[in-house]
Amino acid sequence: MEIRPIKTEQDYEQALARIVSLMNATPGTAEGDELDVLATLVEAFEDRHFPIEPADPVAAIQFRMEQLGLNRKDLEVFLGSRHRVSEILNRKRGLSIDMIRNLHVGLNIPLENLIGENAASR
Repeated sequence: MEIRPIKTEQDYEQALARIVSLMNATPGTAEGDELDVLATLVEAFEDRHFPIEPADPVAAIQFRMEQLGLNRKDLEVFLGSRHRVSEILNRKRGLSIDMIRNLHVGLNIPLENLIGENAASR
């Protein structure tokens, strides 16, 4: 088992290929340990080179609406009036702390998806 830091794209591709070959390794074996270490190194490389942008709060709300088959009227209980729902979904108004809390509790939308650059504390 020769483990090296992942510094280049080629190192990354080689590590991924090795991970694929180790996917059925038994935990606690040398191969299982190698898989754990390589997965950690790949994750660190991906975090540095392929960061995931925070979710857009409006996109998170729309996604959850689609999942649950909700319409704009269904959001009024969480956001306020029909006008307020329209402002939020059209990105003319940010989410307040109370709205974020209501959406999180009522629709089970993760807080980290609701708190973004477009969310405003009011």
